Amino acid sequence: MATSLTATRRACQATRSVAGKRFLSDITITRTGKPILRTEGGRFDTAISSPMTPLTPFLGHTATVFGATGQLGRYIVNRLARQGCTVIVPFREEMTKRHLKVTGDLGRVNFIEYDLRNTPSIEASVRHSDVVYNLVGRDYPTKNFTLEDVHVEGTERIVEAVAKYDVDRYIHVSSHNADPNSPSEFFATKGRGEQIARSIFPETTLVRPAPIFGFEDNLLLKLASALNLVTSNHLQEQFWPVHSIDVGIALEKMLYDDSTAGQTFELYGPKKYSMGEIAEMVDKEIYKQRRHINVPKAILKPIAKLLNQFLYFRTITADEVEREFLDQHIDPEAKTFKDLGIEPGDIANFTYHYLQGYRSQNYYDLPPATEKERKEDKKYIHVLDEL
Repeated sequence: MATSLTATRRACQATRSVAGKRFLSDITITRTGKPILRTEGGRFDTAISSPMTPLTPFLGHTATVFGATGQLGRYIVNRLARQGCTVIVPFREEMTKRHLKVTGDLGRVNFIEYDLRNTPSIEASVRHSDVVYNLVGRDYPTKNFTLEDVHVEGTERIVEAVAKYDVDRYIHVSSHNADPNSPSEFFATKGRGEQIARSIFPETTLVRPAPIFGFEDNLLLKLASALNLVTSNHLQEQFWPVHSIDVGIALEKMLYDDSTAGQTFELYGPKKYSMGEIAEMVDKEIYKQRRHINVPKAILKPIAKLLNQFLYFRTITADEVEREFLDQHIDPEAKTFKDLGIEPGDIANFTYHYLQGYRSQNYYDLPPATEKERKEDKKYIHVLDEL
């Protein structure tokens, strides 16, 4: 019996030593010299099913994601949590973070209340992290926060906390056309935020996504809404729309690729569109004709400014009117999806997926179709309506 127990113990020890080995590719030596083991989906080492063997988790990244309650946040939080990272989500409003609770296994996604003007709460959010994502952004001012408060002063507080606790990586999500000298306040404050981030933390990874489409976006869903009536530039603004999932994949890859530190990335889609071309695609997909009334900039801009000052809910802003006249400019020296090995998707392939809910019941079950099939379907349904 003793011989049998001894043999079993030796077999368990041998198996445990083999299971406990990690390849060098699993180990990252960070800028601060601290080694980080990458986990496999956050699973525990269960190679030994014996009751004598304790379950030991593989240690992984601890990531803080500011602005995770926005459109892009859910994608990066979910991808990090699935890789076994412990994700810290600073939040301001209790109800806005509910959907993030189920984006990872139990204990992987943790929440901490913070205020963008409260430095101690920001420091508490980053002090145990080895990577910080800053997705905080506003495309319109409110009574409590101006664009300067959010994009410049808020960025300064976050980056100072990152530098104070010697966080290994800081990834700053800015915007396309970010430029301190831009006539748009949004683009100008985004540009100043980039300058502050690089001045305090030179290894900042800057990310400039093009206008993003996806769930809860401000592009496809805005054009499909019956309330989107007024424009100022005849929908002639041109840009390369990018899929939110592609941006989320890129942000995850940047964490595991140390060569991206200190780099600037322009993330944009494969094809250039005007706002009018996208609006036409939206109308065809929802089988409705949305009207867009063109109001001169000199008239619409002051009206939008007054509405934004006196109404408590979001409306069109003066800066949004200004941005309609600014086409997307791409920095030729910046890196792109290609440098990350990602092939971005074309918006034309996703309109059905995101806009089906805007169809009437007569067209709801129709599948996505080619242009020729769309015309034939429309003729067929028109005949049925007459009958």
